[in-house]
Order: sequence, then C-alpha cells, then structure tokens
Amino acid sequence: QVQLVESGGGLVQTGDSLRLSCAASGRTFSSYAMGWFRQAPGKERQFVAAINWSGGNIFYADSVKGRFTISRGNAKNTVYLQMNSLKPEDTAVYYCAADIGLVLHTTDGDYDYWGQGTQVTVSS
Repeated sequence: QVQLVESGGGLVQTGDSLRLSCAASGRTFSSYAMGWFRQAPGKERQFVAAINWSGGNIFYADSVKGRFTISRGNAKNTVYLQMNSLKPEDTAVYYCAADIGLVLHTTDGDYDYWGQGTQVTVSS
C-alpha cells in the first residue's frame, strides 16, 4: 500500500511559479513511476507529467511542456512538480499518482495510488 500526500498549492498571479511536492509512504517508492494530473471544475482529469523510477524517462503534456518540470528524490520518497510561467488555465486541483508498473503511462486509469489533491489557482 502506498499513501501519497500533496502540498505546495496556493493562489498565485499569472506568470508566477509554484512547486508542488508529493510525499509517499512505503519502502518501494523508488520502484514506482510517478505522475501528476490535474482536474479543473467541470472538466475531466488531465495528464500533466510523469517520471519513471530512475528519473531517466519523463513525459509532459503539450500544454505544460517548457513551463513545468517533474523530478523525484527517491531518498526523500518525494516527487516534485515545478511550475513556472503559470497561466489562468493552469487552475485546477493537482493530484500525484503512483504506478507500480514498469511502463510510463499518461492515462489516469493506469495508476494504482492517488493523493488527495492540492488546489492551484492562478489569477489573471
């Protein structure tokens, strides 16, 4: 079993930066692929970024490429999402997720564990 706890969300202005963190429990964190997803009001949950167990393979959604950076610190059982140049359309609840498989996925149905989410609001 894996428990995930996100933090770092908040209210910022257009162009600002935020860093989200996701702390994971469990001794096998370093073997999981990790992903970030987001869900805006009235919309479906959307893939943001994913990173494999070693950090050597990373995917980004086109909408965040060049602005967001996913990284992980296996010694700290933590995955991060650095978000720069934030836009109002980035406003959403952001979730981290863990996937015990070996293949890096961009679909939420392929992830096994989820955090409770953290709100990010970007004002114009």
